Amino acid sequence: MHPIVKLVTQRLALGLLLLFAASVLIFLGTQILPGDVAQAILGQSATPEALANMRAEMGLDRPAITRYFEWLFNALQGDLGTALSNGRDITESIASRLTNTLFLASVAAVVSVPLAIFLGLFAVRFRDRWPDRLISAITLTSISLPEFLLGYIMMYVFAVKLSWFPSVSTINDSMSFLEKLNAVALPALVLTLVVLAHMMRMTRAAILNVMQSAYIETAELKGLRRFNVIARHAMPNSIAPIVNVVMLNLAYLVVGVVVIEVVFVYPGMGQYLVDHVSKRDVPVVQACGLIFATIYIGLNLVADVVSILSNPRLRHPK
Repeated sequence: MHPIVKLVTQRLALGLLLLFAASVLIFLGTQILPGDVAQAILGQSATPEALANMRAEMGLDRPAITRYFEWLFNALQGDLGTALSNGRDITESIASRLTNTLFLASVAAVVSVPLAIFLGLFAVRFRDRWPDRLISAITLTSISLPEFLLGYIMMYVFAVKLSWFPSVSTINDSMSFLEKLNAVALPALVLTLVVLAHMMRMTRAAILNVMQSAYIETAELKGLRRFNVIARHAMPNSIAPIVNVVMLNLAYLVVGVVVIEVVFVYPGMGQYLVDHVSKRDVPVVQACGLIFATIYIGLNLVADVVSILSNPRLRHPK
């Protein structure tokens, strides 16, 4: 078997194993939550008989392992169950919320990924000079601030004082693409500032590591412009660690948007999850956790596969 095929197969098998382990942890985590779902639905005045009937109706009287495999089997078929708080189908409710979260993450990614790579290249070009120090200082400041604080600062400056963007990021299907972009501008800006520093610094570090190679010195001795040496010779050989950090941050843009969505009242997966955690709606929490785990593990698998394919020793084995 070709080394690349073998490694990719191993990574895919490991990803499925991790996803299975994550589903077990998600199910167990929701089972050990304090409180009683039946009590939360019926209220404190419910009789023991009513509570027992409600638990039996929801299947909570069955063994946990039976309920887990039933939930996992249904989830694999696209059936995430029914929300306890409103009786709605979770799959239908999540579809629009997930679309909104992916739209916000995509806007932030389109801005942050190219900008981070360019700033990383620019910082290497002017290494240890004032542009490098200025870029590092600004990005480190943005990543050091808590997300909610950065969000409120942006809201105060651009929504309250300047009135450039709305403070509440509400979107719906009737809005045009430009209207949606205007609505998500502030949360996308905050997400960009949060992930920019990590990607930029990893790009800078990876390229600087390659810049110490002998072939880079040869290219410089030939009289090539320094930026061309960095972009055309150092950058392609730094792609593996850069792809890894980009994918990690893309996963964060989807999975880690809970705080940002709550701050800007954005109708995405994070807001949906928080709303139903407060109601102790276990099926919704399980469904959101499984979707987040799938996206995070899937993007990391993509990063692993790209890293494998970018390795010339694996592409051209002796």
